[in-house]
Amino acid sequence: MLKVAIMQPYFMPYIGYLQLINAVDKFILYDDVSFINKGWINRNNILIGNKANLFTIPLKNASQNKLINEIEIIKDGKWQGKLLKTIEQSYKKAPHYSLISPILEEIINYSDNNISNFILNSIQKICNYLEINTLIIPSSKIFDNYEIKAQSRIIDICKKANANQYINPIGGTELYNKNDFEIENIKLNFIRTKPIKYKQFSNEFVPYLSIIDMIMFVEKSEIKLLLNEYELI
Repeated sequence: MLKVAIMQPYFMPYIGYLQLINAVDKFILYDDVSFINKGWINRNNILIGNKANLFTIPLKNASQNKLINEIEIIKDGKWQGKLLKTIEQSYKKAPHYSLISPILEEIINYSDNNISNFILNSIQKICNYLEINTLIIPSSKIFDNYEIKAQSRIIDICKKANANQYINPIGGTELYNKNDFEIENIKLNFIRTKPIKYKQFSNEFVPYLSIIDMIMFVEKSEIKLLLNEYELI
């Protein structure tokens, strides 16, 4: 049973995104679809002052009229240093800061200006750290089916990837029809993350933060167990 998932590139996403990658054999980085303003492609939350705080990667002329892989990062040397300083100030007393900070420096200072390539590198670095061995493939590099839309395009990608099973985040239950996938001999499932809590200093737990937060506070061996804390529907 070859399992496939397809998701837009998100920068340093929360644990549920990593669970999805870990649950499949091939993860398709869906980068030749329209950019989403105020989505999670170039933004996420970290813990600052016991609260979720949003950080953003600045982009050049980002627009929903462009594909994700057509968009460039503003590389003025300022935002990278500012973000790393913010992370240091927020997490320098976290138990794994000294281990994680060099990884984040490599990710944030990565030289490729293309947002898709930049995020692909970041996901690969985090997967390497967590020992997730899933093959990650940008959709723009291989599938050549931009003219197909919505569910039909997802099914076409699954077929070209030789998938027997497609796993989608739970939010897609209204978008995809299991019968349509079954006609193509593809099993459709939805992944739902179980409630996850861990110690963040001595504060009340703040959920749904970037994976940055989790890797700062939680041992890698424990995160590897948490990668399986989900149910398939």
